[in-house]
Amino acid sequence: MFSERQRLRVEKVMRFSYPRLNLMFRIQHQPRNEGDKLLLHPNQFRRYAEFFRRNNYDKWILMREGEKALHDKVIPYLSRDISKIEVGDVLVADGHRLNFLVRNPFTGRPARAILVGFLDWKSGYLPGYEIMLEENTQCIASALRMAIINLDMIPTIVYQDNGKAFKAKFFTESVDFTEAGFNGIYTNLGIKPVYAKPYNARAKVVERFFKEFQEEFEKLLPTYTGSSIQTKPAHLKRNEKFHKELYDKVNKGYIPTIQEAIRLINCWLEYRHSQPCSNIKGKTIKEVFESREKQNIDINRLDDLMMAHEVKTINRNGIRFLNTDYNSDTLYGLKDRVMVKYSLFDLSKIKVYSTKGEYLCTAKRVTGTHPMAYHMGNIKDIEDFKQKIKKPQKLKNKTLLALRKYLPKEDIKFLETQMIEESVLVYEPEPIKQEPITVPDKLKPVFLNNYERYEWLMENGCTSPEERKWLQNYKNSDEYKLIYGEQE
Repeated sequence: MFSERQRLRVEKVMRFSYPRLNLMFRIQHQPRNEGDKLLLHPNQFRRYAEFFRRNNYDKWILMREGEKALHDKVIPYLSRDISKIEVGDVLVADGHRLNFLVRNPFTGRPARAILVGFLDWKSGYLPGYEIMLEENTQCIASALRMAIINLDMIPTIVYQDNGKAFKAKFFTESVDFTEAGFNGIYTNLGIKPVYAKPYNARAKVVERFFKEFQEEFEKLLPTYTGSSIQTKPAHLKRNEKFHKELYDKVNKGYIPTIQEAIRLINCWLEYRHSQPCSNIKGKTIKEVFESREKQNIDINRLDDLMMAHEVKTINRNGIRFLNTDYNSDTLYGLKDRVMVKYSLFDLSKIKVYSTKGEYLCTAKRVTGTHPMAYHMGNIKDIEDFKQKIKKPQKLKNKTLLALRKYLPKEDIKFLETQMIEESVLVYEPEPIKQEPITVPDKLKPVFLNNYERYEWLMENGCTSPEERKWLQNYKNSDEYKLIYGEQE
């Protein structure tokens, strides 16, 4: 029906540049010279192109739109049978950049926060979420803890995005969840983390939840910003003076706080959980969620299980962990590898164990000392400085006393002479003597003219040789003769 040359011309339509068919029809069949004839009528060309697309749709999509389009439009997809899992078996973790402004509690400025949530796959219920403004793994762990408490059971699997994609939503820098202790929480709780295939939107069952969250909740708030340039409100666009003035008049600069945003989100969640469940007909989301088998989770036990552990080496300042030093007197003199356990909810202290699992101590975070405690600090800074300045000498004496068992008797006396009293004298600076400022009984005024000074001296008298000399010189001046000459 069609020649090989004509087929090649049709196949040129399949290009990476995604050309329009009508444009390609005109270009391919434009005569090069005045005497050339059309090899194929445009309608015939169009019919063959449509025939080729119908019978080679996979090749057509791959060449014109790429592999992702082939995967999304041509290759068959899997259908999941949700009836094979129960409530609480699988929690789906994901994050969402809020499309409305909240007030930053630290700076007071408006900001777009991030909501990290754990969604129950079976019921569609959101048992735990957290709103964070700064980049930290504590908020993600807090959302998991909240989900376990409300679920009253430990899930079997946590299904989330691919590791890099999941972290990239919340962190601008490369964060290792293993070093941050987050992956250790899964291990301690017996939860198996499962990661979705990157850039596979069909695997993210929580995406529908966030779509409903945007349409039913975020767009109703006065500080809605939109998720893209196309969905941006009119008052945020350029040169929209009318809408901007109207928005300022109606809104009056109101920006909700994080606490207010949480209360509003909870109200919307209460409404959403009362809607019919898409996985089980005839029941609401909340009714399906309440049908779970509870485990009566002990919150204290849960906090202990959520403590991550890591192996560290003791140095002179204790243990370096998360860019902070943790120290205890028990660690003095040790230079070995130890295992530390810590909770992401309280990083003021860590528990230290030997590599055999023996408990050693609880090391507290080392705080900084005021560089000028005695001169510029308060009472707390001065007391903190006194305690820290005494500590090195106490530890030195402890080492000298421990050497007695290793030295002969003749060296013990010499050792005792090297001992220094544990109390280190801290010399307090002498207070600065402030000399009293003597104020004369009667201050001399400031004179704008010489004759004013002359009259003041004549009335009050001269008190210094300089004033007498000035008075004598003034009487010999022309100004004096002009003003006071006739009076004499």
